[in-house]
Amino acid sequence: MEKTIIALMYDFDKTLCTKDMQEYSFINQIGMEPENFWMESNSLAKEKKMDPILAYMYTMLRKAKSEGRSISRESFVKLGRDLEYFKGVEEWFSRINYFAGEMEIEIEHYIISSGLLEIIEGSTIYKNFKDVFACEFLYDVDSIAVWPKNVVNYTTKTQFLFRINKGVLDLSNDADLNKYTPEDERRIPFRNMIYIGDGLTDVPCMKLVKVNGGYSIAIYSEGNEDKVKDLIIHGRVDFLVPADFSNGSELDKVVKDIIMKMAMVDNLTKKNRNQINKYRRV
Repeated sequence: MEKTIIALMYDFDKTLCTKDMQEYSFINQIGMEPENFWMESNSLAKEKKMDPILAYMYTMLRKAKSEGRSISRESFVKLGRDLEYFKGVEEWFSRINYFAGEMEIEIEHYIISSGLLEIIEGSTIYKNFKDVFACEFLYDVDSIAVWPKNVVNYTTKTQFLFRINKGVLDLSNDADLNKYTPEDERRIPFRNMIYIGDGLTDVPCMKLVKVNGGYSIAIYSEGNEDKVKDLIIHGRVDFLVPADFSNGSELDKVVKDIIMKMAMVDNLTKKNRNQINKYRRV
């Protein structure tokens, strides 16, 4: 019987790292306070009726250039070294992989984020992900950022669920993504998906995973529980837990319980399908 694959999918900012990734060093390097940077970026979006994600990417380039700061790909990647994570994040991936491996289950970790791919690439946890879907700049022959290459906002995030679902990870391949594929023939069924995020920008992904048989988990940092409690009250997520990824935490226990349930359901589903196919041939 083919091996069960479970996809664990994460937002990044305020889900794995403790704040927006630009706030660790980039915003300080251009001589701004975080609240002023985001105020300027959001004002630009509102004034020009612009996608807020495109607005922050444009503001990053404009401010860096005005301050004489490097806007090369290498400089963005280096910013990933300064990220700080919630408790237990750096050990989380190997521990969950080991737990699942004991049941002969394969775990694939994915990032779906409106942050910058380049900064994530420079992080200590980048090596743990099967793929990362995030905003990215286009660079010229000198590796200087000139234009947004990929933009991931809270609604476009959902397309990546289907890419993972069908195993079509190449962003240039829309033909296979949009081709009809029966759910049982897709690489990772929605019932084998877990989405972890921190707030309203994750709601479309959380809801899509939940209604299709997977599980969605909202996490909150200390003192911020009230900001996300409506997600569980209104049925947008299955669980609401503190942002603690350490062994034995509430999140750790919930995810392990879900993995065990998914393994049993997937096993029974495959047995049922095999029996159907067997008697069809009789």
